[in-house]
Amino acid sequence: MVSRNKLVGGGVLVALVVIGVAGFFFVRGKGASEKKFDEIRPTRGTISSSVSTTGAVEPQNRVKIQSSVGGRIEEILVEEGQIVKKGEVLAMLSSTERAALLDAAKLQGKSEQDYWQKVYKETAVMAPMEGQVIVRSVDPGQTVTASDSLFVLSDRLIVKAYVDETDIGRVKAGQKAVIGLDAYPEIQVNGVVGHIYYESHLQNNVNIYNVDVLPERIPDVFRSGMSANIRIIVQEKNNALLLPIRAVQSKNGKSVVLQKSGESGSAQRYSPVQIGLQDDRNIEILEGLSDNSVVLLPDTSFVLPKNNGGSNPFTPQRSKKKP
Repeated sequence: MVSRNKLVGGGVLVALVVIGVAGFFFVRGKGASEKKFDEIRPTRGTISSSVSTTGAVEPQNRVKIQSSVGGRIEEILVEEGQIVKKGEVLAMLSSTERAALLDAAKLQGKSEQDYWQKVYKETAVMAPMEGQVIVRSVDPGQTVTASDSLFVLSDRLIVKAYVDETDIGRVKAGQKAVIGLDAYPEIQVNGVVGHIYYESHLQNNVNIYNVDVLPERIPDVFRSGMSANIRIIVQEKNNALLLPIRAVQSKNGKSVVLQKSGESGSAQRYSPVQIGLQDDRNIEILEGLSDNSVVLLPDTSFVLPKNNGGSNPFTPQRSKKKP
């Protein structure tokens, strides 16, 4: 039977171990809870407010080319992607009557066929404007009607942005824009807002307005129908006084920053500031700070507490090898 003295001694030992472990973690926790701050100063730079949305590459003016008569396509003179001038011949077509006459003459011999080819001329399909051939719908030998689309011309490719009605009031013609393509994320093209449509359309129960964004240049990789990301620059300021967003806090409905207080600088105080534009990284300071102001920024970097020669009492210890 275990003696009473042994039980008491064992209880005391357990209590000492518990107190030691609690003290160990209390000391470490106290050291880790000491909040540190980084001292920063406002910087000067460019900041902008923008509306980000999606869109698609589309022709600004998309023109379908049809023949004035039905018949058979004899020759195609252009390819997709080719730039053509106004009045340039795109294809040669035999009317239905000419095609039937030539087929009959062919049975009578080559000389008869050559005669009717010279007498009965082909019909030319011409470009009504200068532009790029973005669609070719026919091949030589194909029979078409006067209602069939033979080609599609585009005078230039633009980007049609889809802007939510909550943002459309901030968008104005002439504003700068930056265009990116989902297919080529490394390509960024500058553009400008050209036209804002007056009628909206419903998309996912949200009113959307189309906005034409005109690229400054058209890269060779641009294709009609490509998905695009557009950032419309609503407002931009140069030489603005900037702070990181996390340096500005909200207290009682006011914007404030943390600064040193007192001669020793050991205390902190919140100073009110007036803010302006904001992007995903910085915020503009309009009033309350100068270029030489010092702002305290909480140090959010995570650092493991130093061991200081100690060890976690709950970590299994490796047995030492005997020499």
